[in-house]
Amino acid sequence: MNERVKETTERSHEVLKQDIHYKRVQIIPGIGPITAAETIAAIDTDKQFKNGRQFAAWIGLTPKHYASGEHCHMGRISKRRNGRLRSLLIHGARAVINWVGDKTDKLSCWIKQLFTHKSPIIVIVALANKLARILWSVLSRGENYQPNC
Repeated sequence: MNERVKETTERSHEVLKQDIHYKRVQIIPGIGPITAAETIAAIDTDKQFKNGRQFAAWIGLTPKHYASGEHCHMGRISKRRNGRLRSLLIHGARAVINWVGDKTDKLSCWIKQLFTHKSPIIVIVALANKLARILWSVLSRGENYQPNC
C-alpha cells in the first residue's frame, strides 16, 4: 500500500510540474509545492471566486464581522471550509515571517509595520490572508507574482 501511495504521489508531482499555474504560484513567498498542489486541486482557477477576499473567506482566513446599533468590530477568523489549505497558508506565513529580517521589499515592510502594533499570531493570520489574496490574483490573472508592485 505504501508503495502505491508513493507511486501515485510521484506521478501527480510529474503532472503538476508541467502545469504553468503550479510554477507561477510557487514564486509567491510562503507557497511551496504542497500548498501550490493543494490550491490547484481545490479551486477552478478564476471561475469559482469573484475576488481574492471571497477566496480568503472560503479558506477561512477572514475575520467574522459583528455589528449592532452603535458597535461594530471584527472578531476571530471564520475557519470556514478548507482547513487544510488554511493550515498550509498559515505555516507558509510563519516561514515568511522568519525570513523577513532586514529585507526592504513591500511585503517585508508591511509585515514589520504590523509587528509594531499587533500580536504575532494576528500578524501571521493577516499575512496568510494576504498570501491567499495574492495566490488568487496570480491564478486569476495568469501573471507572475511581482514582489514590489
